[in-house]
Amino acid sequence: MGAISYLDTILVPSSLFLLMVYHAYLWHIFKKNPSFTSTGADRRSRSMWVLSIQKENEKRGILAVQSLRNSQMSTILSATIAITLYTSLAVLANNTYNAAHLLKNSFFGTQSDLLIVLKFSLVSIFLLFSFLCCSLALGCLTEANFLLNVSSDFLPGYPFAVFDRGFVLAFVGNRALCVCFPLLLWMLGPVPLVLSSVVLVWVFYKLDFVGKSKKEVILL
Repeated sequence: MGAISYLDTILVPSSLFLLMVYHAYLWHIFKKNPSFTSTGADRRSRSMWVLSIQKENEKRGILAVQSLRNSQMSTILSATIAITLYTSLAVLANNTYNAAHLLKNSFFGTQSDLLIVLKFSLVSIFLLFSFLCCSLALGCLTEANFLLNVSSDFLPGYPFAVFDRGFVLAFVGNRALCVCFPLLLWMLGPVPLVLSSVVLVWVFYKLDFVGKSKKEVILL
């Protein structure tokens, strides 16, 4: 029983460390060989798409607007989920604080007042950060709508820079939102947190790396 009382001390830092190490590893692979990551492959395809749109602006102007509209809708959805969860947490915080005595079992870890505040504060910070990134991404994608319909001779390279910045911010916002779900499960104790973190990293790995190169990535 003595070891169980220290679950928060052992499992919570381990879970957060696992998520940080994975994304540090992803960044390392992305900088070393972008073609091994889906983010790098998508970035390259977006660059080629922007060039093709600008070369045939008169024929593909509507295509650019419609394609960016789909990306904007997904970004709006992520921002809506983030701010909705944040406002729901504000309502839930008081009820959880009053019901903390129901989670006295050692499986749920430490339920001190300070730790409850820490849990809600950490989730709130990630949700607000996700909302901020998605909002900035939406602004960049909206601006890219106009820039893609401007002649490529005007500020060459700038339309793609704005376009790419929007997708990067959307990616960061989505990742921050995904990390919130293990943190939300932390309300039920450190065991659900560590299990959900492992599952989330596995899902990220399946999404982040190109299928045929996964074995090569592990060896890097």
